[in-house]
Amino acid sequence: MRPSTQDQVAGKIHEVKGAIKQKVGHVTNNPDMEGEGTGEKLAGKVQKKIGQVEKVFEKP
Repeated sequence: MRPSTQDQVAGKIHEVKGAIKQKVGHVTNNPDMEGEGTGEKLAGKVQKKIGQVEKVFEKP
């Protein structure tokens, strides 16, 4: 698997994990977990975007 694809997949996984933590934190009224989930979700979006940019600059 190409590095750009790996970054996109890993980014999506972090987005999903972050969204789950965010929901669990909200349901359990745990602002720390909710904030952690928000951060992880954002980091996943950034990593996914990096993978998309790398893909543009890859040599075939």
